[in-house]
Amino acid sequence: MQKKPSLCFVGSMVGRNAGYITTQGEIMADLFAAEDYEVACVSSKLNRAARLAEIVAVLISGRRRFDLVVLDVFSGLSFIIADVVGLLCKLLKIPLIMVLHGGSLPEFVQKHPRWTKRVFKCAASLVAPSAFLAEKIGVHGFKIKVVPNIIKLDSYPFRLRSSLSPRLIWMRSFHRIYNPQMALNVLAELRKDYPAATLTMAGADKGLEPELKKMAQEMNLGEAVSFPGFLNREQKVREFSAADIYLNTNRIDNMPVSVLEACACGLPVVATNVGGLPFLISDGENGLLVENENVNAMVQAVKMLLTDSAAAQKISRNAGLLAEKSSWTTLRGDWEELFAVVLKQATKKLPPRFSAKNLSSEK
Repeated sequence: MQKKPSLCFVGSMVGRNAGYITTQGEIMADLFAAEDYEVACVSSKLNRAARLAEIVAVLISGRRRFDLVVLDVFSGLSFIIADVVGLLCKLLKIPLIMVLHGGSLPEFVQKHPRWTKRVFKCAASLVAPSAFLAEKIGVHGFKIKVVPNIIKLDSYPFRLRSSLSPRLIWMRSFHRIYNPQMALNVLAELRKDYPAATLTMAGADKGLEPELKKMAQEMNLGEAVSFPGFLNREQKVREFSAADIYLNTNRIDNMPVSVLEACACGLPVVATNVGGLPFLISDGENGLLVENENVNAMVQAVKMLLTDSAAAQKISRNAGLLAEKSSWTTLRGDWEELFAVVLKQATKKLPPRFSAKNLSSEK
């Protein structure tokens, strides 16, 4: 039986700490570990400098043990980690797979073409969770494989919706790029015709939550809006099960895991038509898309779901099918195939005295 490669998942793994969002790197590390792969996952340090230092230390100490490094890549200051890891893996001769994330990354690549090109050239393979990123970054000459984000599908109980109640849920970080104010404005307009409408606004505070609470009070929405804070998986399932419609008001987005989680629970999604959302959601089939910042359009989309049970049921059912495409059962083979291809390519680049068999025996 062929030896399974030793994997090191690298990035901002801060979801290991209470109150922080679990990242794709953490999810993949846990899933492969459950499949008896030797797995390392680094780093969960909250301080950026300490996180980078631990990443470097783990890669150096594990240089003879790791067969592959899988790195989560984001724009902004986080790209420094990609730069350092890329150079280090090249120096240590460890094959590197870079997984691109974030709706802001295409703009970042365009703004920093030389830097990003140099960093991406360190990767044996570039992967994106959506055709959106693959297309927008691929135009700069990069070959990118699309493998969707993974969700643990069995953690999200599916409930087919048909006759909906005006119970809305919004769940992202309270940050300006997620435009939480739009969700409050949608609720205010909706309550003119549906006075019993409610909205749950959940997520980690990035500076806007106090402002949103004040805004809700000023709009006389205090009793109609709840702010349960950051939700762990059990709390998330509870809130999703109690709601009937999921609002996604982002100004920038890629392939949001929160939308996939909502779909897995059977929640019809009404989302702004930005970034990777139109690559994920087929309008009228597995969700509804509206113009960015257009409160009235989102209100009308919600009303359609409330009044057309057949449409709501179709969207709910298809949302569940969409989520299945991101299940571990569906995607495990794609990742294992990619690992095999990258390792085969890496073996070919080694001196003749090396072989895959020798490499396995030396580890």
